[in-house]
Amino acid sequence: MFLFRRGTGRLTPEQARTRTGDGTAVLLDVRETQEWRAGHAPGAVHLSLSRLAAGAALPPDVRDRPVVAICRSGNRSQQAAKLLASRDVDAVDVTGGMKAWAEAGLPVVDERGQAGRIA
Repeated sequence: MFLFRRGTGRLTPEQARTRTGDGTAVLLDVRETQEWRAGHAPGAVHLSLSRLAAGAALPPDVRDRPVVAICRSGNRSQQAAKLLASRDVDAVDVTGGMKAWAEAGLPVVDERGQAGRIA
């Protein structure tokens, strides 16, 4: 049974935080490395869309779990969710991406765990 409709669902930042907060689903940040380092959601896992599209496998701690993809504004994460769904991964994305996440007042940290920014 799937938590999400494969590759077609979109969540608000608040819904994404709720669904990933208990550890059942994982927040997968698909931005490029420099964007990730500047600021990401605490607990998110990083795998860029460019690597994913090139055939990179999901990290071991993400496999067999529903995925909530997030990027800067929602475009790349929507592509990632569709790509993951084509690989039989239960995936949705976050409408508005990290920009909307930060605007909702949700935490953003940099690679050192300090206050981050959306690059």
